[in-house]
Amino acid sequence: MRINKAEIEQLIHKQLTTLERKIKSLKELTGAIAPDDAIGRVSRMDAINNKSVNDAALRQSEQKLTKLHDALKRLNDEDFGICITCKGAIQTGRLVLMPESNKCIKCAAR
Repeated sequence: MRINKAEIEQLIHKQLTTLERKIKSLKELTGAIAPDDAIGRVSRMDAINNKSVNDAALRQSEQKLTKLHDALKRLNDEDFGICITCKGAIQTGRLVLMPESNKCIKCAAR
């Protein structure tokens, strides 16, 4: 199956929009927890734990955002959709789900 670059570009833009919203939300959730807030000790520990989880999600989302922007820039390159390891074609389904992929399923699993 041949890669439909217009379809991939649409998917990237859709993912970018969703991811930008998610990042905005996560940034709000990862704000500092003021020590003078009148919350109980257990609640403060929960808030700190939740902040840690949200910080990790924010970092992952920002990394994916960067990769999607890079994929958008590479979309019209001659080697888009070609595995950087084995030089074979990246499966279309993989590009549809993860347009930032630069390795085929086989090489990514190694």
